[in-house]
Amino acid sequence: MKPEDVGLSTDLLFFESKSSSKGTPRITYATIYKCDNFSMCIFFLPPKAVIPLHDHPGMTVFSKLLVGSMHIKSYDWLDPVTSIFSTPSAKLRLAKLVLDSEFTAPCNTSILYPTTGGNIHTFTAITPCVVLDVLGPPYSKEDDRDITYYQDHPYRKYSDGDTDQGGVEDHCHRWLEEIDVSRYLKMDVVAYLGPQVIDG
Repeated sequence: MKPEDVGLSTDLLFFESKSSSKGTPRITYATIYKCDNFSMCIFFLPPKAVIPLHDHPGMTVFSKLLVGSMHIKSYDWLDPVTSIFSTPSAKLRLAKLVLDSEFTAPCNTSILYPTTGGNIHTFTAITPCVVLDVLGPPYSKEDDRDITYYQDHPYRKYSDGDTDQGGVEDHCHRWLEEIDVSRYLKMDVVAYLGPQVIDG
């Protein structure tokens, strides 16, 4: 998929780095299509904008960077059944690092599964970026698929000084803490004006 497939042109003012506003970069998104089975959204991130670490409970996600360069970090939960470690807090859970890299469009589509592939991820824009996400099924509070945001902490912070037990290592495992981002995460909604999805 290319930017033109969703009605984008790199001539848009958004893609000029000089046009980014001062203060906290604001993220813009548009919903391309949504039904009970899946949703398609497109996100516009100015330089230095961050979508905090968040999950996709019980969902499969196809994520495609259409324009720009960004840093992506992702985790999967460490299986609580096989883990020998107790959770130090009800809001903390141990996760394994899956990805911590920079990407530049054009690049391959990332596929996140409910329990593998980096289902919990964060985006940090290096240049103006556009990301297309297809989520199936979509977020739904009524169906217990609400979004949760997290802050990652080094494993050693809650490990009582033991940084390598049972295959859990400090450099590739983190404690994820549920956080409230409503005070600083601001997203503007815009209408999608590109090609329409036609119900079959």
